[in-house]
Amino acid sequence: MTDTSTAASASTTAEKAALLASLHVPGDPLVVVNVWDAITARIVARAPGVRALASASHSVAFAYGVPDGEGMTVDMALGAARRIAASTDLPVSIDFERGYAPDATGVQENVARLIEAGAAGLNIEDSLAGATSDRRPIAEAADRVAAARAAADAAGVPLAINARTDTLAGSPDAFDEAIDRANAYADAGATSIFMLGLRTEQMVADAVAAVRAPVAVFAHPGYLPLARLAELGVGRISFGPQILGLTLHHLAAAAEQLTARGEYPAELATRYEL
Repeated sequence: MTDTSTAASASTTAEKAALLASLHVPGDPLVVVNVWDAITARIVARAPGVRALASASHSVAFAYGVPDGEGMTVDMALGAARRIAASTDLPVSIDFERGYAPDATGVQENVARLIEAGAAGLNIEDSLAGATSDRRPIAEAADRVAAARAAADAAGVPLAINARTDTLAGSPDAFDEAIDRANAYADAGATSIFMLGLRTEQMVADAVAAVRAPVAVFAHPGYLPLARLAELGVGRISFGPQILGLTLHHLAAAAEQLTARGEYPAELATRYEL
């Protein structure tokens, strides 16, 4: 297992990208607690055991006051990426949604800008308008992954591309399609495959066995335990906007307690430094 001191030793974007890709180890998964701005990135990066960071587009968009699903402009997304990447020495993966472009050429141009912003990796998804919507044709979606890889190659940065297929989120019984898409994206240059909708232990195990790249999953209360996901061979675990939900829940509870003239929450005495 790579420790935090090793992760922090990477200095250039290319070094961070190579390190990030290497952390996707089946059976010893990279666990990323998703962040959305500079301060959340810095606080999470300081936590013992954290080896890399990843943003969640939903959370970043909500911090901007706009809806998820490319409610942000590409410049807004790049601005957030730049601030997050500059706030830590750890590798940062950016949730880049659908690439903020209608075609593969646009994806390549935008990913080149994302690398310039300091991203060591990215998520790119194959749905047209959200996880449960229709997906792009498989060849078109793979071309967009290949475009991201081409941008990385041109920059000399071995970008960690976490290609997301929403097949099972939109069509829960389309397991064969999900595997075909996963392998097409791996062949196009993805480092790992983010598969939404792996509902059971058997589905996770089957995906790990069939996909030609480490498998990433979205974990949540009521899902398989983190330790079991590791045992099944998962390579990456993330929590998406749920980390924002956890944070805002505690903020709302504190606001209610204080305005009711209740006890001071103990955490109110905690001071964080930049």
